Amino acid sequence: MLFQLPSPVQQIFHPILEQKELQLFMKRDDLIHPLISGNKWRKLKYLLHKAKTENKTHLVSFGGAYSNHLLATAATAQYFGFKSSGMVRGEAVKNEVLDQCRLMGMELYFVDREAYRDKKSLFKAYFSQDTSAFFIDEGGASAEAIQGCEELFTELSEAYDHLFCAAGTGTTASGILNGLLKTEAKTQLQVIPVFKNGEFIRDAITRSSGNNYRLNLHLDYHFGGYGKTTNPLLQFIIDFYQHTGILLDPVYTAKMLWAIFDLAQKNYFNAGEKILTIHTGGVTGNWGKLNEFEQIDTNFTQKLKQVLTEKFS
Repeated sequence: MLFQLPSPVQQIFHPILEQKELQLFMKRDDLIHPLISGNKWRKLKYLLHKAKTENKTHLVSFGGAYSNHLLATAATAQYFGFKSSGMVRGEAVKNEVLDQCRLMGMELYFVDREAYRDKKSLFKAYFSQDTSAFFIDEGGASAEAIQGCEELFTELSEAYDHLFCAAGTGTTASGILNGLLKTEAKTQLQVIPVFKNGEFIRDAITRSSGNNYRLNLHLDYHFGGYGKTTNPLLQFIIDFYQHTGILLDPVYTAKMLWAIFDLAQKNYFNAGEKILTIHTGGVTGNWGKLNEFEQIDTNFTQKLKQVLTEKFS
């Protein structure tokens, strides 16, 4: 399937938005590609170029058992003719995401969590003899990834009062902030860290720009920490899908959209303001929550399985 770039912008309609007189739009980066979707392609684009420039033919990266980044790296390698390897955090497991990585030719190595902390050492230990191997950090975090994410801002044809994005490493937010600061727009960047105690991410976001006067962090929407969810959050994913037909992921975008609606109800925004949110993809992460969805809504779970299976077809 071809890449859909630039990704479309879609208006989101919801009773809460109507009540608060707000306009919400979503940059549908999840539609860029079924597997190399969201911020994944933006992060990998220039890393791929660097690998080719250095005559590297073997992409090596890192992630958890349901890592969308590993899935995107495997798909990118297959699509552009690279070999790929994935270092998976934790004990050996089998699931739909890792199965798909294997089907696309990625060789998987399961490593204990302590060793996983030092990814450079892991890369050296496994691939020091492979001169074709190219290191890609977890999530694609790098200067090249920031450059790719910065380009998102050049695709926007309208001005917005607020731009929301979820953050793990802060790479996507950093690129967007860089792009924002190169324009005359007065847009405020609103970032939702998905970790507990996410204030640390401020430095990661502003490191390349040195400027944070347009950056706002909202630290209370982590739902227990990275990868953690609650039944209300899963119900929110179901409700949002039923209202909009858009599937969110439980790690990033669901927490971000929850934050937007919660802030709207708390009158954080002014009536009439325009808000843009970035759908950073990752919906295949819902595979890991199927049992929890099943306990809430059997019909939705069946639909979810269908949607996810179609992405792999």
